Amino acid sequence: MHTIKKSLAGMALLASTLTYSQYTDEINTNRPGESMGAFSVGKTIIQAEAGIYGIKEDHDVLNYKTRGIGFDLMLRYGAILEELEFIADIQYQFDQYEDALSVTNRNDFKQLILGAKYLIYDPDKNYNPKPNLLSWKANHKFNWRKLVPAVAVFAGANFPGNDNPYTFRNDKISPKVMAITQHHWEKWVWVNNFIYDKFTTEYPSIGYISTMTRGFNERWSGFIEFQGYSSDYYADGLGRIGAAWLLSSNMQVDASITSNLKNTPSILYGGIGFSWRFDDNYEEIFMPLEGSREEEFRQQAKQEKQKKKKLKEARRERIKKRKEAKAAAEQETPPTEE
Repeated sequence: MHTIKKSLAGMALLASTLTYSQYTDEINTNRPGESMGAFSVGKTIIQAEAGIYGIKEDHDVLNYKTRGIGFDLMLRYGAILEELEFIADIQYQFDQYEDALSVTNRNDFKQLILGAKYLIYDPDKNYNPKPNLLSWKANHKFNWRKLVPAVAVFAGANFPGNDNPYTFRNDKISPKVMAITQHHWEKWVWVNNFIYDKFTTEYPSIGYISTMTRGFNERWSGFIEFQGYSSDYYADGLGRIGAAWLLSSNMQVDASITSNLKNTPSILYGGIGFSWRFDDNYEEIFMPLEGSREEEFRQQAKQEKQKKKKLKEARRERIKKRKEAKAAAEQETPPTEE
C-alpha cells in the first residue's frame, strides 16, 4: 500500500507541473494519411512533410487511363500563438493521359493551398485531475472526458494557376474551410476532417476524412483511413492504409497505399514520405503553477533542452572525427618490404 501511495503522489506532482503547449516530444505529423490533425506544431516550430507517389487510373466508361508520379509537400510553421500554424499544402504531378484518340503528357500543380489552422478547444487544457490516494479503482475507471475531442478550424485558398490540366477550365482562386476533431484514447488517435471546398466556384465540393491511428511501440505506428467527397461534377470514396517509423524525435518515414471501389475511374496510389521538424528555437510554455516551484520547473526544462542540444553536438563531433580518421587512414601509404 505504501508503494501505491508513493506512486500516486508522484503522479500528483507530475500533474501539477504539466506544461500547456502544442509541442510534443516526438514529431507530430499528418503523414502518411490525408487528414489534418487538430494540434499545431508549436510556436516557432518549422516542419516539412514531403512524399513521392505513383498513380494509376483507368476509366471503363470513358476508356482512358492515366499513369504517373507526383510529389507532395506540406510546410507548417507555428507563429504568433501556440495554437496557430500557417500551412502551405503543395502537390505537383507528372503523368501520361491516354484515351482512344490521343496520348497527352501533363504536368502541373495538382494542388496548391495556402492557409492557417487554429485550435479552438483542447479538453485537456487547464485540466489537472488529482489522483485519489485511497482508491486504485477510482484512478482507473473510465473517464468520460475522453469522449470529448479537441477541435480546430482551418481556412485557406486554392491557387489553381492558368491552363492547369487538373482543374476546371477558367478555375480561379477559391476558398477552402475545414472543421477538425481529434480524440486520444491511450494508443489510439481518431481524427476527422469535415471539408467545404471551392464553394465560390461552379463546382463546390463537400468532403470528409476519417483516420484511425494506432501506436504499436515507441517507433512503429499504423493507420487506416476513409476519404469521401462529392460535387455536381464527381463523387468518390477512397480507402487508405499505411505505417510510419520514427527515426528520431524530429524525423519520420512512412509508406501508404490508396484505392477506391469504383471503375469510373478505378484509382490506385502508392507512396512513401519523410517528415522533419526544426525545433531549436522552441521555448516551453508553462501553465500557472501553485506555490513557488514554477521557476524551478522552468529551469529544469531549460536544462533538459540544453542537455539534448549538447548530446546532438557531441554526436555530430564524433561522426566528424570518425570521418577524419577514416580519411587519414586511407591516405596513409603502407610501408614497402625490401
